[in-house]
Amino acid sequence: MKHFLWFLLGVIGGFVAAHYVNKDPRGRDVLAELDARISEFTDRIADAYHAQEASFAGSETPVDAVEAVAAGDDASDRPSSAL
Repeated sequence: MKHFLWFLLGVIGGFVAAHYVNKDPRGRDVLAELDARISEFTDRIADAYHAQEASFAGSETPVDAVEAVAAGDDASDRPSSAL
């Protein structure tokens, strides 16, 4: 129970600190930049996850299909490369 109270105190303290930082224009800019970096990171992770998921499913991405057509391969003649 003691650990939970310290955790709760830390969360509340973080919200209070963020509130005070957000009041200052410079602090607001810092928080906006931090939010942008976090959003960019999560977008990259999501893109990588979806690409990996698609490769496991054996489906081709539109880029793969265009590259195959440009190379002269007929994608319908070859089996999918599912693992």
